[in-house]
Amino acid sequence: MIRRAHIADVPAMAGIINDCAEYGLMLPRSLASLYENVRDFHVAVDDDDRVLGVCGLSVVWANLAEVYALAVSPATRGQGLGRKLVLTCVDEAEELGIKKIMTLTYEKAFFEKLGFAVIDRQQLPLKVWSECVRCPKNQACDEIAMVREIDSVTEADVPRPAAPPPDQYILPTITRLRVGTPPMEDD
Repeated sequence: MIRRAHIADVPAMAGIINDCAEYGLMLPRSLASLYENVRDFHVAVDDDDRVLGVCGLSVVWANLAEVYALAVSPATRGQGLGRKLVLTCVDEAEELGIKKIMTLTYEKAFFEKLGFAVIDRQQLPLKVWSECVRCPKNQACDEIAMVREIDSVTEADVPRPAAPPPDQYILPTITRLRVGTPPMEDD
């Protein structure tokens, strides 16, 4: 069964997500982050209400939401839970009136089967890249940007979010952190 995540699900969600993150398949998520964003998530549960999979939907802009943190427990991979979780997020985006859903992924074939198509990352707004500063691969990202449009939704007539400058994917990073000392001249 797929349902909305509950506060009590967060430790299990973190375990599943961070298991995938250890293999470099996604960003790790802290308990604090998951508690703060629990309303973004749906979970797949078994008959005993144990969490088997998780997927988030984050609204980025009026016409764009992101499917993120899709992860399924190792014992239940290949049983269609990931597909059901993503499609639940697609349904939610449609209910919200969001025209496009994007994801950053290594699982191109999986998302293509669900109607997503590869796009150039420069088409995504800057807001999408806000998490990139936490990623160890932020200077050499190899994730694939993909988008799915929902045909039944009319695009809202709102200002567009800013896109990254042309040919510029580099995000600022902290090179040194010195607590309690003044910055050096080259900082």
